[in-house]
Amino acid sequence: MITAGEKQPLVSTIRERCRVCYTCVRECPAKAIKISNGQAEVITERCIGCGNCIKVCSQNAKVFRREVDIAEILISEGKVAAIVAPSFPAEFSEVPNHRLVVSLIRAIGFHYVAEVAFGADLVARKYKKAFESQNEQPVISSDCPAIVSYVEHYHPALIESLAPVVSPMVAMARVMRKKYGDDLKVVFIGPCIAKKDESEEIDAVLTFRELRDIFLKMKLDTKAVKPTDFDPPTGGKGAIFPVSRGLLNTVEIKEDLFDRNIIIAEGKNDFQDAIKEFENGHISKEHLELLCCEGCIMGPGMSPYPISASSKRFRKRSSVSDYVMDKLERLDQKKWETNMDSFSTLNLERTFTNRDTRSGRPDEEAIVAELKKMGKFEPHDHLDCGACGYDSCEEHAIAIIRGLAEHEMCLPNTIEKLHNYITELNISNEKLANTQEALKQSEKLAGMGQLSAGIAHELNNPLGIITMYSNILKDEAVADDPIRADLELIVEQAERCKKIVGGLLNFARKNQVTLDEVHIDRIMERSISSVINPANVSISLESKVNDPVIFLDYDQMSQVFTNLLKNSIEAMPEEGGNIEVVITDSADEITVHIKDTGCGVAEEHMSKLFTPFFTTKKVGKGTGLGLPIIYGIVKMHKGNIAVQSNANAAKGPTGTTFTITLPRNNKIIPESKETR
Repeated sequence: MITAGEKQPLVSTIRERCRVCYTCVRECPAKAIKISNGQAEVITERCIGCGNCIKVCSQNAKVFRREVDIAEILISEGKVAAIVAPSFPAEFSEVPNHRLVVSLIRAIGFHYVAEVAFGADLVARKYKKAFESQNEQPVISSDCPAIVSYVEHYHPALIESLAPVVSPMVAMARVMRKKYGDDLKVVFIGPCIAKKDESEEIDAVLTFRELRDIFLKMKLDTKAVKPTDFDPPTGGKGAIFPVSRGLLNTVEIKEDLFDRNIIIAEGKNDFQDAIKEFENGHISKEHLELLCCEGCIMGPGMSPYPISASSKRFRKRSSVSDYVMDKLERLDQKKWETNMDSFSTLNLERTFTNRDTRSGRPDEEAIVAELKKMGKFEPHDHLDCGACGYDSCEEHAIAIIRGLAEHEMCLPNTIEKLHNYITELNISNEKLANTQEALKQSEKLAGMGQLSAGIAHELNNPLGIITMYSNILKDEAVADDPIRADLELIVEQAERCKKIVGGLLNFARKNQVTLDEVHIDRIMERSISSVINPANVSISLESKVNDPVIFLDYDQMSQVFTNLLKNSIEAMPEEGGNIEVVITDSADEITVHIKDTGCGVAEEHMSKLFTPFFTTKKVGKGTGLGLPIIYGIVKMHKGNIAVQSNANAAKGPTGTTFTITLPRNNKIIPESKETR
């Protein structure tokens, strides 16, 4: 026999299958699930063996300890009795004659095959005495091992209230050993995995799932066997034990709302509520019949559909009821009573162990701190949605402190963080796209700058000669000479060419900036005052800076702001418009927004704005070098310039916004000068 110390954990997790859904946390009444790095782990010391996590895991990530190998070893070494839970008709409802199931179990190699229903009859007799006694205190049924384990672990103060009666399984094991010898090995077959750790009197426990695996392995089916009956002693009404209210039916006690003698609670929520109210004295006169599952027929050891034809609760109940009714019709009542009398002196008592695993409540400050980490700052932030697997945000925080949970389990907070990450990612992508575009623009401008510089230097000399001699000829021509008008046109166009060549040189050469400590407000005020502002165009300045001091080349940045303001004025329609200048700052930089209500820039022209010689102005009104020069000056200040514009009135108000961001402190240390 394998000792408890050598046994593997009753329930464990296949980590590769766990999908972080927290369903097992939500369904575990003992909160014996620990989430570590997003994976669910079963804490053996806290587990009560209810198997809820196995039943609800859609990925089959939770598995229970299998004992098929142990049973096979026992069978090979000597006589072994199989005691079968009365829920077997619910498992094998597809078998027309349940006596065939008995024969299949015999074919595995079991020497005896008996039904636990007789043990249930014996146990029911003990319960009947307790329920009908007027002197004894109310008791909690102890036939469900998961309920007993839950009380021992989490409500040890109620141990004295547990009925000191063994379960039908243990009772039947004692019956079999009394009848066939103390050296008899006993294997229980049933729907419950908690039975595997219930008693040392059982040598091995097989679930119905495992039993079907053995049939499949040995290629056993109903065609290969003949029907046989269970070995004596056979059970009576105890066969109804595994269904809801089966204990009451076995002891022939009716549930009377007026007598208020017994309260039945099944399922993980109801049995916990009943225990809490019982412990608090709210239900102090009633006996409790508790089952962790909704009847043993819904145990985790039952085969899942489609392996088991009986997959639904009420169909399972019907299968058991049909079997019991047929059984009672064929029951030899006298023989059954004789067997009951012969085992009436059998010891059916048991004791319980205080295995308190509760932890004290953490400090309130620690709980509040964990709640804040999940974005729970005020009471209305506590959604108590249960998505994490805990009933409330506070319980989740306590579980985190105890090392059982993680902050990421809070779904609303995680979704909010995800949205923030997406927003930040979009901003980062936008910045990256702008940076990539800026690099492309810089490469393009650098190439064009070299070409422009070469052209400008080559044109400067002939332009100087043309300008000089055309002026000489113009001075020598008499006032009324027709040729004088031609010479004036030559001089005018030569001067225009000179300005264009000068712009090319300014664009092409890498000017060195002279940084001074200046006030951004003052430089902007000067730029606004230096432009010719029509009466129908208004310019407003709003400064929101906390510290206006910045290191800039005063003259060059004045040129930038002045040119941008001039462009905005020239872009205004005939009726005029508004220009808004807003200055904001942070610890590291200052941002200037120049927004106008002009005609805007067409979408197809946006990518060409900083390209030399590209202009949207009328012929003769611009050279297309203004914005490229502005771009170069901003970049020399290690800043950025961005443009947003709309020229389509159908999409909203037209206009353009230039945004210039400048670092507050460049790495060039300026000479000490008076702040301008």
